[in-house]
Formats: sequence, C-alpha cells, structure tokens
Amino acid sequence: MTDSKIRYLVLVLFGLAGLLPISSGHAADGCTAAGCHSGISDIVPMTLGMMQLIKQTGQRHGDPDGCIICHGGNPDAKKKKKAHRSIPSSLLRAAGPKDFYPDPGSLWIAKNTCGVCHPGYVYRSKRSLMNTEAGKIQSNSHAWGIEPAGDHTVLWANHDLKDTDGPVPSGAAPAYETYMAEMIRLYPNQYPSHLSMLPSPDIQEIEKNPALAGFTYQRQECQRCHISVRGRKIPGEYRGMGCSACHMPYGNDGLYQGNDRSIPRDTPGHILRHTINGNRKTGGIALETCNACHNRGKKIGVSYQGRIASAYPSFLDKTGMPAPKLHGNTYLELPADLHHQAGKRQAGTNQTGTPNRGLLCQDCHTSLDVHGDGNIHGTTLAQVEIECTDCHGTPERLPWDLPLGHKDEFGRDLSGSPARGTTAQKLLSDRQFGFNHDRQEGLLLTARGNPFGNVVKTREGVTVFSATGKAFKVPLLQQISLEKTWKTNLAPIAMSFIPAHLKNMECYACHSAWTAQTYGNHVRVTYQEKIPTKTDWVASANVQTKNGGTAESKRGSKGILSPGLVRETPSFSRWEDPVLGINGEGNISPLMPGTQIVYTVIGKNGSVLVHNQMAENKTQARSIGQEKGLLSMDMAPAQPHTNQKKARSCENCHTRLKTAGLGMEGTSVNFKGIDWTQVVTQDGRQLATVGTHWPLSRALNTKDINALLKSGTCLGCHSNMADKTFWKKVSTNGRLDAADHQALMHRILKNPMP
Repeated sequence: MTDSKIRYLVLVLFGLAGLLPISSGHAADGCTAAGCHSGISDIVPMTLGMMQLIKQTGQRHGDPDGCIICHGGNPDAKKKKKAHRSIPSSLLRAAGPKDFYPDPGSLWIAKNTCGVCHPGYVYRSKRSLMNTEAGKIQSNSHAWGIEPAGDHTVLWANHDLKDTDGPVPSGAAPAYETYMAEMIRLYPNQYPSHLSMLPSPDIQEIEKNPALAGFTYQRQECQRCHISVRGRKIPGEYRGMGCSACHMPYGNDGLYQGNDRSIPRDTPGHILRHTINGNRKTGGIALETCNACHNRGKKIGVSYQGRIASAYPSFLDKTGMPAPKLHGNTYLELPADLHHQAGKRQAGTNQTGTPNRGLLCQDCHTSLDVHGDGNIHGTTLAQVEIECTDCHGTPERLPWDLPLGHKDEFGRDLSGSPARGTTAQKLLSDRQFGFNHDRQEGLLLTARGNPFGNVVKTREGVTVFSATGKAFKVPLLQQISLEKTWKTNLAPIAMSFIPAHLKNMECYACHSAWTAQTYGNHVRVTYQEKIPTKTDWVASANVQTKNGGTAESKRGSKGILSPGLVRETPSFSRWEDPVLGINGEGNISPLMPGTQIVYTVIGKNGSVLVHNQMAENKTQARSIGQEKGLLSMDMAPAQPHTNQKKARSCENCHTRLKTAGLGMEGTSVNFKGIDWTQVVTQDGRQLATVGTHWPLSRALNTKDINALLKSGTCLGCHSNMADKTFWKKVSTNGRLDAADHQALMHRILKNPMP
C-alpha cells in the first residue's frame, strides 16, 4: 500500500473526503490563543505528513491547530473549563475523540486517538506484557506458594483479558505466524487465550491462608509499572499512560521544559516537551523513558545503562551533597552494556566522529517485542523474538545462513532446517509508520521470522540504523574468524574450537560482565486496623473515567488504597560472577535472584499469622525427578544486558563454585542455614527454584557441574605441590608466572612422558 493510499484512508476516517460536514464554528486562534497554550510546539515537525494531516483535519472541525484531533475539547471556548470539555458536533460522527482527553495515549480511550491512525496497536498493546505483566504475577505468586500458579501456568493479569481474534498473530510475517503456531502447540500454558484480574482476597481469607498476602504485596509493590496507569510519581518514574508511557518524553524530575505558557515549570508530573518520540523522523525513545519502569525486577534498563542500586549515596551533586535518588534508589556506576557504550562503530566512518552513545532499546527490540502480536504472552521469552545471533551470526555461519529458531530452540532439533535468508519486504506497520531505511541487499530476519525494519545486509556486512539518526556497523563473527581479528587468543577457543559452547550456551552467558543480584527479600504484610495503606495499582487501573483517566492517574492522587501495609527489605546485594543455569530455551544462561520471598504476615488483631515463611516448589522438584521439594526462592534465568567485548575468563566459569550454583566461596549471608547464593549441591540436589515459567529451566545437574568445573585438571599437578622432589622438577624457583606456566604445559603436551 502506498503512502498516498494510506493517507487517503485516514482522511476518509476523519471525514476529510467530503463524507462529513465542516464544523460551523471557528476559533480565531484556537488552543494556542494568548493566555492559553501559546508557545506550545507541534506534536511532530510540520514537515511530516502526520502533522499536516492533523492540522488539515482540525481545520475541518473548527480547530486550525489540530489539537482536538488527539485531545478533543471545544476549540471555540475562551475559558479553560469550557475548552477542556466535550467535542465539536462534527467530530461525533467521525473517528476521533469523544470527549476531552488530557492524555490521549491512555489505553482506555486510545482507540479514539492513536488507534485511529495506528489500527491494531491498541488491541495488541492491551494484551502485551507491558500491560498484563502476566509473567511477573505468575513468578511472584509461585514464590509465595500460591498453589494455582504452579506447574508453569499463567492465570492472572492486571485486568480481565481475552484474545478475541484467535491465536493467529496480527501485524506479522507469514513465517512468524507459522513459527508461533508451533510455539503455542508446544507450550499452551505460556500462550493462554484469557487471563483473569489478579485476585484481591479479604482479611478473613488471608488469615486462613497467609500465603494469599502475596496478592497484597503484588498489588501494592509490583504492579505499578503496567501501562494502564501512570505509576509512581517520583524522580525517574514520571511518565504517561498507554501509548504515552513510551512515546511522550518526561524528564527525570518531571518538570516541563517547553514553551507553553500555561504549563508550570516548577510543578513535577508534566511532560518534558510536547513532542512524540518514535523513530528517526520524530526522535528515538530515550533510555530514561524505558527506565521509568525497567529499574526493578530484572533491572535490565538501569543495568544496560551501567547502574546498580546501592545502599550508599556515594555520588555527590555540584554542591557537595548526596546526589538525589532516582527510582527511589541511589546508584553505583558500573560498565554499561557494550551496545550502549561510547565509541560505537558508526557505519561509513572511522573512529573519529562516532556518537557519544550507542544503541537505544528500540534499535534491537522490535515493535512486536514491545507492542505484542495480538496474542496473550505469559513471559518475556514468550514475547521477545530476537537473539544475539540474528545480527552477529556465528563463527561458522552468517546471520542469513542460520535457520529460524537458532538460539530460540526450546528443546527442538533444528538440524537440517533451511537458512532463513533475508527479505526486501518490510512489515506493513514499518511501511506505514517506520523510517524508510535503504534496504540495500535485504533486511535481516529475527529468530522467529519477522524482518527487522532497521537492520540491513550491506556489501560490507550488516548495518543497524539507530533511531538516534546514526548507523552502526555490526561485527560479524564469521568475518572475524576468517580474518583472524579476534581480540584475544582465547576468543576462537571459546567460540570456534569448542562447538559445545555456542551450541549449548547463550552468548551472554560469557559476555555478561556482571548481573544485578539482590538476595533474600524479607516481606512483612500487616493488616492491623488504623495503619497507613498504600496504592492498589490493580484496583486503581480498573476504575476509569470517560476521559481515559484512572483512579490514580490524576496528579496528587494516590488512587484506591488496599487493606494491608507492605514493607520489604533485601538481605544483601552483589553484582559480580553471575551464577549459571539452564533457561527456558534449554541453553546455559546467567541466573539472577528473582522473587526470593521470606514473608511474615500480621493479622487484623496484631497476631503473627506466619513468621519468616518460605514456600516450597513441588512442581520443579517433580520435573527434575527430585523427591523432596525445593524452595521457591527463584534464581531466574535472565539476559542481564551488561554485555562487554571481553568475556568472562575461562577460570571464572570453570573453577568458581558460585558460577556452578554451589554458593560463594568463603563466607556468605545465611538465613536459617540457607546460603542465598547456592542453587544446587555438589551431588546435584537442587535447592532453589530456577525459573517458574518453562519446563526446561533448571539448575546445573551433576553431569553439568562435572563438565563445567575443571579444577580437577589443575589438581592433577597441584595436589603434588607439597612433594619437594616433584616441585623441583617443575620450577627452579619454586613458582611460575602465567607465561612460564603456559610454556611448561605446552612442552609437556608436546612431549608427553611414555
């Protein structure tokens, strides 16, 4: 479909093709009259067809500014109360707002705003993980021992939801549709056709079963990030609702910096500027926007940025005082993910003139990763369609030579599958609303068969066109292997000479330099009368006003408060030496503490119902053939988003007990005899849960541990180090440096004793 045809269809929807009468009213200055919104910027540049269409449509309905096309309201009114009310009569019979909408992006009314020009997006977004948070709810419920959440079953969301258009994805390529049909067949529990609203038990039910206090915990602490609410209004977490949550920029301080004279500059909670961010045409979505939500749980947003929460306010502001908190935390600065670091290789240039920062989140994550595909997805692995090798390939094969599903196997054998190739055809949504990148020799495909709209095959290799306006050259592993331009001599050994590494491991199992690790979350839920209560984010989201607001969305409102008061305190935090385990795809992956809940519940009369309770995970115990139940302390498989060029050393994996899940060497924080960092015993008995979503996820077993830990190789010689005669033969000075040791081992291997 050509751009002109698309534009004509939108004109018809709005009544510009002559199907609706022109409004008789006409304000001389409209919403930008002096004393009103004078000075406000256009929502996108006037050079774009989108802004031209908005103003042309507004003109037809009596508003030359076009504000009513998104916000509704009365363009003829001179006073704020009347202006922010109703709509022109001509707009009643056209697609568009049906009332005044302060935030047109709200999912509750977006079908009348964003959804008019972007059909399908509202339906998909409502069922995406950004809105349902189904995976988070399932793992939390499991950690509290709430029985229906076991057996990898996804039951609840922030709202009652149904997949009313069936299991075939929308807005996707045919190859993706085929791929997802097989995923749904294999794992129906992760792709449910409906979800129920997260329960809200009363105090009588909780006193009978204190584990149900987990629902209070989730509603007050965990569910504030879904896009049907505005969330906590604190530094770093100011944002809009629905589409606006991502596409409207907010400053960390929540202060307005535009030129609209009617918006105060000293009151937090306003947009940063009146502008949409989306792609190269309108500017990319800033990492800080993503981090308004992705700062807790797996913490991948702040980790990507190189930040980890700390109990110590170590950084000072310009006045010498502790720097203000962000997301309620003070942070330490660690190495940012290599994809975000300064000095990225810009395609077509030398190192001089490279951008200050690298890729945005949206440069890798596709529209379907974020908006969803119309189906209900139970977890991140269910919805995300990309893998590292989609762009980098392997030392043996280029990305387009890999089969669909590479590193996304979920236990399937892909040997003999055809190469995925490339395509010249973009998805319809990219053709309609994306940036028209030069497709050169073809678009690369994701692991599940959709074309990347911004990653192209070139004569020189692969280029990623960033929403920042920059273009980045992608290092191809096959090219590095052929040219022998490895950064270290260990790289070809790890990635090429030992095939089992790339066959059985995620790339980030080695390249994640650090992982945010917060162990042992002690939670107290108190239901005594006359105690303060906190916002119930689920209840607040499900009470809406006709203009798209919710019970909590208005500035200064706390929304609906739920019975009970939650307090939580972690035991301790680390970031070094991520533990390894098996993820849902069946590959070795970093693990990080997920929902590690130790809960205490205090009843209505002040009595302690349970104290320091920990649930057991009978489901995973059965799946690994373990008779005794293991704890529901989740060590979740994760992509930490802290990748570096220099991977973990051989010794870091092959000699460290913590890496194998056997616990930290030396001392560690214990609780009731439990080492929080230990996942499994030397004889393969699993102690903690490893993922709650997928049947293949587990800790390393005895066979894995024996294959991983190579300390026995060293002990073959070093167990004899107390023998003076032996030691004299291997070292004249009694010690070897690393180079001498390597040289000695080379001589022994080349000239073995008979």
